[in-house]
Amino acid sequence: MSQVHEPNARPEPDQLLVDIADYAANYRIRSEMAYETARYCLMDTIGCGTLALKYPACTKLLGPVVPGAVLPGGVRVPGTAHELDPVTAAFNIGCLIRWLDFNDTWLAAEWGHPSDNLGAILSAADYVSRRNDAAGKTPLVMRDVLTAMIKAHEIQGVLALGNSFNRVGLDHVILVKVASTAVATGLLGGTKDDIVSALSHAWLDGHPLRVYRHAPNTGSRKSWAAGDAAARALQLAFLTLRGEMGYPSAVTAKGWGFSDALFQGRPVALERPFGSYVMENVLFKIAFPAEFHAQTAVESAIRLQPLVADRLDDIARIVISTHESAIRIIDKTGPLHNPADRDHCLQYMTAVALLHGRLTADDYEDEAASDPRIDRLRSLMKVTENAQFSRDYLDPEKRSIANAVQVFFRDGGISEQEVTEYPIGHRRRRGEGIPLLQRKFEANLATHYSDERVRRLVELCGNPQELESMPVHRFMDLLAN
Repeated sequence: MSQVHEPNARPEPDQLLVDIADYAANYRIRSEMAYETARYCLMDTIGCGTLALKYPACTKLLGPVVPGAVLPGGVRVPGTAHELDPVTAAFNIGCLIRWLDFNDTWLAAEWGHPSDNLGAILSAADYVSRRNDAAGKTPLVMRDVLTAMIKAHEIQGVLALGNSFNRVGLDHVILVKVASTAVATGLLGGTKDDIVSALSHAWLDGHPLRVYRHAPNTGSRKSWAAGDAAARALQLAFLTLRGEMGYPSAVTAKGWGFSDALFQGRPVALERPFGSYVMENVLFKIAFPAEFHAQTAVESAIRLQPLVADRLDDIARIVISTHESAIRIIDKTGPLHNPADRDHCLQYMTAVALLHGRLTADDYEDEAASDPRIDRLRSLMKVTENAQFSRDYLDPEKRSIANAVQVFFRDGGISEQEVTEYPIGHRRRRGEGIPLLQRKFEANLATHYSDERVRRLVELCGNPQELESMPVHRFMDLLAN
C-alpha cells in the first residue's frame, strides 16, 4: 500500500501572519482620537494596577520567579522596588493590570482586555529605553508606548470580532500573546520578517483552557493568565531576535496547524482591515470592578436600590434579562468559593448592588461575601435571555451590553424594569465617563503613592505633550517605589 506524503516545499508565510506583521511594523496611526483614548487607557490601567497592590493574593506573585534573581538596572515594576529581566517584569506588570478586572474590555465573538498587552509593551519599552540611554542613544518615549498600545488593541480586537476561541474551550489570552508578540518584537527592533517568525511561535504554542474561568473551577489563575501571556510573548520575541527560525504555515498547515488542530478546521479570519477602530471604541470599566457583561446589570440594580433597601424581606423574585454571552459566561448558581468566582457571577454582582447601592473590589472578599442576604437574593433571581439584547451586542453599529433588572414583591407590587443598554464606559457615553475615569485614576493612585507623587502623575498624564515626549524609563521610574 503506497503512502501519500505531504510536499516538503517550504510555503510562503500564512497571510494572517503577514497582515499582522505588516500592520505592526509599518502602519502609521493617524487618529488623534485613538491617541487620546490610549492615554486614558494608560491612566486607567496604571491606576487599576496600583489598586491591586492592596491585595496580598496579587502581591505574593510579584518579584523574580526565583528569590534573589534580580537584574540591577532592569525593568521597573510599578508600585514596587523590583528591577527584573523583561520577561519576568512582563508577568509582574500583567498580574497587576488584570488582578481586579477593573479596566478596559473588548466584546465581540471573543472578548478580552486589550490593556493586558501593556504588560509586554511597558516591559519591552522600558528595557529598550534604559539600554539606549546607557549607550548614549535616543531612548523610546511614551508616544511609542501609546502607538504600541493602539496597535496591540487593534490586533487583539479585530481578531476577536469574528473568531470565537471560547467556543472551542480556549481562553482569550491567546490574543494577548499574539498581539503582544507582534508589537513587542517591533519595539525590540525586529523587522517585519522577524515579527512574522515570532507570530508563528505564538500561534504554535499550546494555549490556556478556559477552565479556570468557569464553575466549578473558577480561580485566581484568571487574574494572572494575561501576565503569563505577556511574558511568553516577550520570550518568543527575544528568541526570534536571536535568530530562531519561524514556521510559515503555523496557522493553516493541514492537520497540524492551529486551524485544524485547535479551531475545528475553521480559518482564523479578519473581519476588517487593521487601523485604529478598537482603541477608538474600547470599553472602560469606570464605576465597578465587574466582569463587563454585568456592568449594566449593576447600574440598573443601583438605581433600584433605594426602592428595595427597606423591603428586602418582601422580595419574591428578581428577574435579570440579559444577552446570550452573559448567560454563557457569568450566569452562575450554587456556592461561590473565592473572589474570582464572585466577580464572574451575574447574580452575585447584582445582589451586592441591590443591597448596598455600590460594587467595589472589597465586596468580593470573604468577609463581605459572608453576608447571608447576598445568597438569599441570589436564590430569588431568574436569568433570562432577551433576544434583542443579544442581537444588539453583536451589531457593529451598536455593540451594546444591555441588561435589565426587575423586582417582584410578595404583595404583588412590581418595580419598574430598569434597562441599561450601554455602560458608562461605552464610547456612546464618553462625555459622561471620562471625568469619572480621571477621578478614578487619581483615587487609585492615592491608595499607594504619596500626595506629591499622585499630583505629579495626574499632571503628567493630563498633559499629552509632556507625557508623549517623556522617555519611557523616566515614566517607569515615577511609578516605582
